[in-house]
Amino acid sequence: MGMEFGWWDKDEEGKKWHIKVRFHGGNVEFNRKHGHHTSWEEFVPTDDQWDRLLSEAERRLPRRLMSTKEFNQLKGQRPT
Repeated sequence: MGMEFGWWDKDEEGKKWHIKVRFHGGNVEFNRKHGHHTSWEEFVPTDDQWDRLLSEAERRLPRRLMSTKEFNQLKGQRPT
């Protein structure tokens, strides 16, 4: 089953980005856009953004919105 995570983030220049992460079939795709009328673009996430994704996913575990198996797969996708 596919999952989608989203949050707002600011870069070092103070620009506000809408971050959307899709996790489906063991693949993780990070996208972002800057404004309402701009297109989504893929990007390489920072360590902080990976930390945020894993904390968002961890919050879903107690509510059973994500299984432990899916969570472990997601953690395994993080580059070292």
